[in-house]
Amino acid sequence: MNKSVIVDAVRSPIGIKNGNLVGIRPDDLAAQVVKGLLERNPNVKPEHVEDLVVGCAFPEGPQGMIIGRSVGVLAGLPIETAGKVVNRFCGSSMDALHQLSTSIESGDIDVGIAVGVEDMFSVPMGGFAPDFHPVLAEQEFYIGMGETAENLAQDGNISREDQEEFAIHSHRKALSASENGNYKNELIPVDVYGDHTVEKDEGPREPDVEKIKSLQPAFIENGTITAATSSPISIGASAILITSDNYAKQNGIKIRAEVLSRAVAGVEWTHMGKGPLPATEKALKKAELTLDDINAIELNEAFAAQSLPVLKDLSLTDVADDIVNVNGGAIALGHPLGCSGARISTTLLHEMKKRDVKLGVATMCIGLGQGVATVFERP
Repeated sequence: MNKSVIVDAVRSPIGIKNGNLVGIRPDDLAAQVVKGLLERNPNVKPEHVEDLVVGCAFPEGPQGMIIGRSVGVLAGLPIETAGKVVNRFCGSSMDALHQLSTSIESGDIDVGIAVGVEDMFSVPMGGFAPDFHPVLAEQEFYIGMGETAENLAQDGNISREDQEEFAIHSHRKALSASENGNYKNELIPVDVYGDHTVEKDEGPREPDVEKIKSLQPAFIENGTITAATSSPISIGASAILITSDNYAKQNGIKIRAEVLSRAVAGVEWTHMGKGPLPATEKALKKAELTLDDINAIELNEAFAAQSLPVLKDLSLTDVADDIVNVNGGAIALGHPLGCSGARISTTLLHEMKKRDVKLGVATMCIGLGQGVATVFERP
């Protein structure tokens, strides 16, 4: 059986409200990232890319019309390159990677590009015309993500102070990573229609502790979660070049990592933030590993109140500073929904190379009660 291997992974800077990325179309944004990916990997010919799979949480409006196909055309891929869209909410682009990985291992294709993109400013959370099933609505199936995080905070007795400390630390790690050039190799500068170029993430900032402590609860009365302890609404794109190991060897391409295992899992939708727990457990079991074998982890920070109990339940609290989100996370950078699965995978893969780490895990929660995880192994 073929192995599925990562050749390279890149992303755009992540833009926030009133930032310099707002206004670029998401298909143009994703196309620039794909172009940048191919330009720095000339051994992979565009005509060899058989499928381009885009993960997007709300594929409508400018993110609609099979954005996977349009991104391929805009990026200059030949018409023979197919394209499609995957929607698993926040896990969409990690699912795109999983689908291509599976296609390669089965022998259906040799080369694919997994893309993630989301413009949360042009397409709102929930889309333009949500239509809720009345039976599911009675079961709180469509509960807001912030409310699910409040449930975790209450169940785990997670204080507002703990959440604020976590968020402040995320920003400071991201600022340090940016200043030290840790993101340099994964970023593709974005040209916004010739007006200006965006080269770095817009979210990380030195925390204003007094302001953070003055914020009102964001989701429920007397709640503990605020805007400061939540991932900000954002825009971003990411892309991962994946091939078979045989294709890489035949074309003299250096392999960055192998996709060792993949997993998805369902949890209670009222506690969707627990999704990384069973997903990570399943992925590790498939790879015949335990967390003790893992030296680098990217956990998507949807909320501090979601991340903290996951770290605790995975027994990672004491080692989090050393191996989890060492360059900061989504609370600082932003969480552009469909982009984030490929984004955290990209950041993980570059950090694994930087630190010469052999095994890494990317994992995240998903709205409506799911989790997704991927185990990577460097050669």
